[in-house]
Amino acid sequence: MKGIVTKSTGSWYTVMAEDGTRYECKLKGNFKIKEISSTNPVSVGDHVQFELPGDKSIGMINVIEDRNNYIVRKSTKLSKRQHIIACNIDQAVIIVTLALPRTSTGFIDRFLMTTEEYHIPAAIVFNKVDLYTDDFLEYLEEMKTLYEGIGYKCLVTSATMRDGLDEFKELLKGKTNLLVGHSGVGKSALINAIQPGLNIKLGEISRYHLKGQHTTTFAEMHPLSFGGFIIDTPGIKELGMIHVKPQEIAGYFPEMRALLPKCKFYNCTHIHEPGCAVIEALEKGEINQSRYQNYLGMLNDEGIEKSKDWD
Repeated sequence: MKGIVTKSTGSWYTVMAEDGTRYECKLKGNFKIKEISSTNPVSVGDHVQFELPGDKSIGMINVIEDRNNYIVRKSTKLSKRQHIIACNIDQAVIIVTLALPRTSTGFIDRFLMTTEEYHIPAAIVFNKVDLYTDDFLEYLEEMKTLYEGIGYKCLVTSATMRDGLDEFKELLKGKTNLLVGHSGVGKSALINAIQPGLNIKLGEISRYHLKGQHTTTFAEMHPLSFGGFIIDTPGIKELGMIHVKPQEIAGYFPEMRALLPKCKFYNCTHIHEPGCAVIEALEKGEINQSRYQNYLGMLNDEGIEKSKDWD
């Protein structure tokens, strides 16, 4: 039988067969995914083949089909290894809030860089707009203009006021969508607003830290009644870059990527070199200062692979 892994909880996997029936399965034997060193051999979104015993109790996964793509974060316990969040994704959507809790541009840019690295189209949803003061609304327009200007689809929503929900549904329709965001940004509320039957647990905001409290423990895939799937993920605090070389990072920033051939030196770091097209664009205001500062922060990330050219 063939199916898609919709939930992974350690050594147990929920697999949705082609007829929509779900089975609890385990992995048969020792599997190694080609060219991927991860803490989880099977992840949500994997297309698998599995066998059922006569009593149809516990299925055994015996084939993991090739992945189109995947997205990872650092393993929390084994920092040099990676944990696959999900795979075979058509679109990654980051849910952000400018307050209660605040999503930093560093987190947004790191996420977008990761989607660029794995060739996954990305969109940004600014949620909880009903809570924003005039100053925050002005900042929201600046953020929206910035990210739309470099090619990312942006939506503005409020799950409680039901603003922007039609646009949100249209964004997700017919695709396998990975939804990511800090705890407390209203991700679960948005999902419940467009697909009420899922009844995904809502979190609360910690009054002391003004941060969300985790409600999702494992990534899980849900079918959408209007077509497509969402993969709901645990509130992610940070994304670590895995095996990324420093000279590759600028290429994952769309506004920088177009300028790289114009730099005087092939191994330009875009920090201090003369004839650097990126620095020139920065000085002219053609590259956002915050995005550039986040680029510099990524260069210092302990997870990147250092090379002799950049020592």
